[in-house]
Amino acid sequence: MSFRKEKFMSLAGITAVEHPLEELKSISRELLDAGIHGICFSAYDEGQQPGDQLTEAQVRRKLSILQPHISWVRTFSCTEGNEFIAQIAHEMGIKTLVGAWLGDDLDKNEAEIAGLVSLCKQGVVDVAAVGNEVLYREDLEASALVKYIERVKAEVSGVPVGYVDAYYEFTDHPEVSDVCDVILANCYPYWEGCALDYSLMYMKQMYIEAKIAGKGKPVLITETGWPSSGQSIGGAHASFENSLKYFISAQRWSAAEDIPMFYFSSFDESWKIEKEGDVGASWGLWGKDEQLKF
Repeated sequence: MSFRKEKFMSLAGITAVEHPLEELKSISRELLDAGIHGICFSAYDEGQQPGDQLTEAQVRRKLSILQPHISWVRTFSCTEGNEFIAQIAHEMGIKTLVGAWLGDDLDKNEAEIAGLVSLCKQGVVDVAAVGNEVLYREDLEASALVKYIERVKAEVSGVPVGYVDAYYEFTDHPEVSDVCDVILANCYPYWEGCALDYSLMYMKQMYIEAKIAGKGKPVLITETGWPSSGQSIGGAHASFENSLKYFISAQRWSAAEDIPMFYFSSFDESWKIEKEGDVGASWGLWGKDEQLKF
């Protein structure tokens, strides 16, 4: 995510979660056991990465860990075994926000779009996401992205269709916002260098910006979270204690305001170190060993 430091620096509120570590762990566990709205989910085992084939068995095993704690699950791809996630989740009674991963490989894009449309027609998709941070990565022009979204909307019925990106991309690209049924916004105070004390107020401002860009359309927070270890960015410091504080504040706000939020992420993923540094592997509520961190 790109820095937008000028926004949070002026905010006059803090994330007010001050408790001893053991109490933070206990509160986090209580919130999780009571059930959170949703979670972002990749089913890769340790040693795997995008491009590897997932099995139905590993998807089922990992989803069974999450099932008692969530109402929704968010996926990122519709190929290479990721399609099992939506199918098994619906079998388990979990609703799905299913994503087609788009990039600069047009052939792979076609396979992802075909997979998403197929899953929609199977009745296992509750919200369809056509692409994830394509504009942020500059993999596609907005005009090309709009065409993909319009294609999916034309081929499916009864399923809201949107696109996932950083909240500000919907302001910067109104043509994308206008074609979406729902605004799917990623909100990361950490990646923008925001100190933990100001992070909740900053996320609220991110959400408001996405709401304005959506012009009355529903807005879902499709990613937010805080890493439990790794490098700092600006005033944002990754630590286990900070990750618990952010989780508690985010979940309490989401519940109080009835804002659908998909927490990032379910399990730690070592493969992300290559692109995001050491912090990339530490976003999960569960570790790479599939054990809950708290």
